[in-house]
Amino acid sequence: MIALAVARGIGRFAFTPILPMMRADAGVSVALGGWLAAANYIGYLAGALSATWLRLSAAATIRVSLLVIGLATLAMGVTHDVAAWIVLRAVAGVASAWVLIHASAWSTERLRRPTLGGVVFAGVGIGIALAGVTCLALMRIDARSALAWNVLGIVALVLGAVTWPMFAEREGVVSAARVASHVPAAPATASDARTAPDTVRLVLCYGAFGFGYIIPATFLPVMARELIEDPAVFGWVWPIFGIAAAVSPIVAARWSGTHIRRVWIVAHLVMAVGVALPIVSRGLPGIALAACDVGGTFMVITMAGMQEARRVAGPSAPRLMAAMTAAFATGQIVGPLCVSGLAGFGVGFAPALAVAALALGGAPSRWLEGRLRRRDDQSRMAITRAGADSVFHFTGSATIFTFEGIWSRLMRFSI
Repeated sequence: MIALAVARGIGRFAFTPILPMMRADAGVSVALGGWLAAANYIGYLAGALSATWLRLSAAATIRVSLLVIGLATLAMGVTHDVAAWIVLRAVAGVASAWVLIHASAWSTERLRRPTLGGVVFAGVGIGIALAGVTCLALMRIDARSALAWNVLGIVALVLGAVTWPMFAEREGVVSAARVASHVPAAPATASDARTAPDTVRLVLCYGAFGFGYIIPATFLPVMARELIEDPAVFGWVWPIFGIAAAVSPIVAARWSGTHIRRVWIVAHLVMAVGVALPIVSRGLPGIALAACDVGGTFMVITMAGMQEARRVAGPSAPRLMAAMTAAFATGQIVGPLCVSGLAGFGVGFAPALAVAALALGGAPSRWLEGRLRRRDDQSRMAITRAGADSVFHFTGSATIFTFEGIWSRLMRFSI
């Protein structure tokens, strides 16, 4: 839990609550903010890809990666060179991916109960809330963004030191692949797991999730600040996001053991609504609700994705997890670059949010739905194509929601 709090809450998402501060005191534009975010996600992609072939001790990799995250975050407050910022964000992205993949494999082998897995993934939300509250407190005293980076870097180093003894290897050098080798294998072979259409669907769905959630996950505090200047008000958007992300995996873990894909689909639909809320509700309440919706589902989808990869791929789970994480990272790269490209046209965030909402509510539901239909053909909870078709309708540059379709899906998935 602590490792994921550092890796994702600070290594990945400390930039989000600090970005409004950097815009105020360092002159960072939305376009440059998009490039800095993309650098982190490119690093995340590189880390995910390298995890598929690096044969390292899971515990040692987690330890070193947590140290790198702390140092890279601390260094962001020391330099003011944009090129150095880009490199540091990329390095933090690589380390974040390594922690997520290796910590997921390390913990799923040791924590057999799904509820405990929910507690582990709740660490991400705790880290996000911690970063958000820290930045909120610093903005209240008119601190500069450099101090925020320094403080969060020190926090990451301290928390990393706390986890150091927890990842002691008692069995020698163990790779992530070997960690998962104790997991009961799925019926398919490792080769089948890599090539089966089901694994392709998982990878594509996870990639669409990365694109869909990353725009609000990067720019929600900036959107809030455009509406109100008082940090005591707009600064709460990111802690709300984090609190929702911390609570939701624990709640969802109750059903994730036997209904992983159903949890995944419902979370996709709820997130799609949250992503588009700032379009149809142009005010701080809409952004706050978006923070609840997106924050309350993005770690649920992450948890469900990792658990489903473990179920489908068996001993090859770390490789499938890495492939899914790579697709996820690719989607995350495209999202901020999309915002940066549109920034010059003065159209705001609405077009990018609309596309993100469509990505979440459209194809991923169909990919997952196909698998569910084969597995639960006789179940009264089977998904209907009409339900999928009623989720979103897109007209011009606006997204109009048919909440009846979403409600009918939620009712079908009552568990």
